[in-house]
Amino acid sequence: MRRYSEAVKADVRRRMSPPQRQSVARISEELGIHVMTLYKWRKTWRLQGEVVPASEREPEGWSAADKFTVVLETAGFNATELSAYCRGRARPPQEPRPVPRRCADGPNQL
Repeated sequence: MRRYSEAVKADVRRRMSPPQRQSVARISEELGIHVMTLYKWRKTWRLQGEVVPASEREPEGWSAADKFTVVLETAGFNATELSAYCRGRARPPQEPRPVPRRCADGPNQL
């Protein structure tokens, strides 16, 4: 069994985490690490409370477990800390947040 350095694991975790959210298949192809190894690492990180979404989808498409992890992680943050968290881990600035249809239709449509 091949051993990987902590630096390689940290790079993989960074790639899997927001804002990059790269898929396991893509990371495996780019780094030459077997997909089962990557799935094992992701499972371990999730059990440790890390935010490692299961796909490259936008946060609106995340599983309930991934969303709940973010809520727990940020529950004690004040406004400044939450803002810094969102800038560092959420969407990149060039990626605008879509306006939900129910909001675009106005308050009477809610």
